[in-house]
Amino acid sequence: MIKSMTGYGRAVETINNREITVEIRSVNNRYLDCTVKLPRIFGFAEDGIKNAVKQSISRGKVDVYISVNVTAGTDTKISLNRPVLEGYLDVMQTIAADYGVRNDISVSSLTRFSDIFVVEKQEDDEKQVTEDILSVVAQALEKYDAMRTVEGAALEADLRSRSKTILGLVEKVEQRSPITLAEYRTRLTEKMQEVLQSTNIDESRILQEAAIYCDKIAVDEETVRLRSHLSQLETMLTNGGAIGRKLDFLLQELNREANTIGSKGNDLEQARTVVEIKAELEKIREQTQNIE
Repeated sequence: MIKSMTGYGRAVETINNREITVEIRSVNNRYLDCTVKLPRIFGFAEDGIKNAVKQSISRGKVDVYISVNVTAGTDTKISLNRPVLEGYLDVMQTIAADYGVRNDISVSSLTRFSDIFVVEKQEDDEKQVTEDILSVVAQALEKYDAMRTVEGAALEADLRSRSKTILGLVEKVEQRSPITLAEYRTRLTEKMQEVLQSTNIDESRILQEAAIYCDKIAVDEETVRLRSHLSQLETMLTNGGAIGRKLDFLLQELNREANTIGSKGNDLEQARTVVEIKAELEKIREQTQNIE
């Protein structure tokens, strides 16, 4: 199956007292361009996230948004800085004794001095946090991939339909080619009769001129190659995978054959058919820009 380059996926999971939210979205791009936006304190996980994206996506402008919120108490230890606390107490008691002021020292008054507390927070285990984030990234990638697959199926159906339409137009060109030659032969005979004013026309000369013209306007090789390219297109769609770039090259070849057919001969009906072929190829090209 083929996949679209545009997609969106979101996942939220609470792991180890952290609510992790991951959003992935992408638009068309010639190559893979991945940007990860997450809290700076978790920057150590960025490389792992990009590697996970690369394993799932080969083309597109991909933006990954990650937020991490703590949902419960962390392993934080608070203790007294006893030397500082005792220093404050000694000074306060000295003030009360030396200056005759009321000693109203209380716990609440002491808490105003933040330096009497020592806060020790256990550092995050980077490996564990990275694994937690990546597990949510995997969920978001799964949903993102599902959306791309649905859109890819629609693109595939459209391309198959247009390929079938082009094949019908190629058959029309093939059917028109001998008619064009016969019409030319008739016009040539009439022209020679008019010029020579005689019914005794050299049939071999007419055949020779018709053969030269036939060689000039023959499109057999082009239609054969068009059929071959269209068959290759069907095979690529069936095999699936990241075929976007290959389709770009194949469309160049299809357009080249269509242009060659258009440049041969001077037949209005065939020219109209070639225009229809090129219009369908242009629609395929537009759709191909969305294929990974």
